[in-house]
Amino acid sequence: MALNTRIWMTGSLDWFGYIDDQETFLGHRSFPNPPEEGDEWICESGDMFKIVDGEIIKTGHTDPPKKYW
Repeated sequence: MALNTRIWMTGSLDWFGYIDDQETFLGHRSFPNPPEEGDEWICESGDMFKIVDGEIIKTGHTDPPKKYW
């Protein structure tokens, strides 16, 4: 599968991508690696994403996941 969304990882292992011509935080550990068609995840800020037809799309926003540590 070819991913058509431009993505990159920073030195602190945060994933970013261009969605609708805007730089968007995609997650840290929540980002699927390697990204596959149909993958869904919620990043640390509560934004929800899904890979559809090789594009990462934002599907909504929810409460951020709780951390238990």
